[in-house]
Amino acid sequence: MKAPSLWQEQEIRKTLEDVIEETIKAFYAIGAWEYDIWDIGYSGGKDSTAVVTLLAYLIASGRLPRPKRIIVQYADTGMELIPLHQSALKILHQLESYGFETEVVRPQLSDRFFVYMLGRGVPPPNNSRLRWCQRLLKAKPMKTAIQDISGKKLLITGVREGESAVRDGRIVAACNKESGECGQGYLHVKTARETSADPFAPILSWRVCHVFDWLTLYAPSTAYGAWDTSTIAEIYGYNSENGQDEPLSARTGCMECRLVQEDHMMERVLSIPKYAYLAPVRRLRPLYEELVQDSMRLQKDGTQRLKDGGRPKNLYRKGPLTMEARRYGLARVKEIQAEVNALACIQGMEPISLISLEEEQRILELIVANTWPQGWTGTEPLASEFEEPRDVVQLSFDCEVE
Repeated sequence: MKAPSLWQEQEIRKTLEDVIEETIKAFYAIGAWEYDIWDIGYSGGKDSTAVVTLLAYLIASGRLPRPKRIIVQYADTGMELIPLHQSALKILHQLESYGFETEVVRPQLSDRFFVYMLGRGVPPPNNSRLRWCQRLLKAKPMKTAIQDISGKKLLITGVREGESAVRDGRIVAACNKESGECGQGYLHVKTARETSADPFAPILSWRVCHVFDWLTLYAPSTAYGAWDTSTIAEIYGYNSENGQDEPLSARTGCMECRLVQEDHMMERVLSIPKYAYLAPVRRLRPLYEELVQDSMRLQKDGTQRLKDGGRPKNLYRKGPLTMEARRYGLARVKEIQAEVNALACIQGMEPISLISLEEEQRILELIVANTWPQGWTGTEPLASEFEEPRDVVQLSFDCEVE
């Protein structure tokens, strides 16, 4: 007997069993067992969680043959929503009992979010030309992790277009796209190409209703693996209007992400009483806005010259955070972390780590070493010293340091 669907009003659409059968056929169609390794890029969001739990069930039930190796690589940026991060680690542990290999992939120490910002001095990311977070926190470490695995690889992701299985050519999920998982489209298209892995999105044609049917009705049941997907369903949530339940339409990315206008996911988390202890995290975004102010940054004074004697196009571009701004930012983040953990202790919840001791030490090392992004010396004037507005452009930073 089929489990009842939350989406009975959509009977004209394909059922969950229909799309599961399409997914199974897709594995056969691409010759998935010709690959030595199935490498699953896991973000901990709803779509990628649907993929890993579905594959575990299909293989355990014999509906899909087991490949030679299955590796699940969890992209831990250090900035995920705390409940989703905790849920992802539990899912990874359960996957190991199914014979899946698991790996938590993190950026190199100097590339981590607060180290890159407060140690190297690169301003908080924005949606213009300073969108460094996706590349450094997810794409770069995942690319390295995939390259470290030898053998013919099939890179499986939770990219979901949701309308048509044939439009799977170049799907790039923008960070502010509804129901998207930040960076998953980038991982599917670009990282796969750069690591000589063939990309495959097995739930490409699933609609959001199929994902939630799987996570809320099927995956938690004993017959399908008794997966603990309750946190994911809880975080994405349902709102009841006119007697109809619908999942919250919101993207998954970093806490207080500056690339979206409003962080609806964080709002949803804090509306759940047991996560009230995370409320101080909301002060991160105002801190980012404070750090991009002119009093916190350096600016070129228009006198610089190129090696050939010419003048750069943007003579008055704004630049990195001052050393004072970096120390100020570090102190504020540590305050937020301390407040969260004090409340967590009161509520009996797990403590969090926004900046680890290792990361704090690296930030201070970079500050003491007088580290600046490429092309900057720290002798430039404050942006606030310029009285009249200039033709200022935000430029990307190349901050590689030894």
